[in-house]
Amino acid sequence: MTHTKTNGRKREAVLPPIKVTEDDRRRLNVLANSSIELFPRVSHFLARELERATVLADVADLDGVVRMGSQVSYRVDETNETREVVLVYPHEADINLNRISVLTPVGAALVGLSTGQSIEFQTPGRQTRSLTVLGVSQ
Repeated sequence: MTHTKTNGRKREAVLPPIKVTEDDRRRLNVLANSSIELFPRVSHFLARELERATVLADVADLDGVVRMGSQVSYRVDETNETREVVLVYPHEADINLNRISVLTPVGAALVGLSTGQSIEFQTPGRQTRSLTVLGVSQ
């Protein structure tokens, strides 16, 4: 679960531990770097998430961990609304099929989370939101 702590003036999110495979990290780093001019805030957030992730071998058992291509059930914590999406690369995104790009704030926030974990992220309007992963399947 994401907790916040205050350090005087600014509220600072305590981010949950996340896991990614070597291949996902490599591919997502390239994507974040190549998209920095078009999507600066999401690209920086994604790059920061990848830097702090525990990187595992591509053959590692990551059952219950959000990876590229995962079907994810999550709760929007502010509204208790539940959503089901598939996390995909930008060229595969299709909101009508619930396929969300990793270059969206929600998509970048989901990467590497495990079932039961929560994270805070910023919307394009600079509002802080929180989501909790309820389930993951590959």
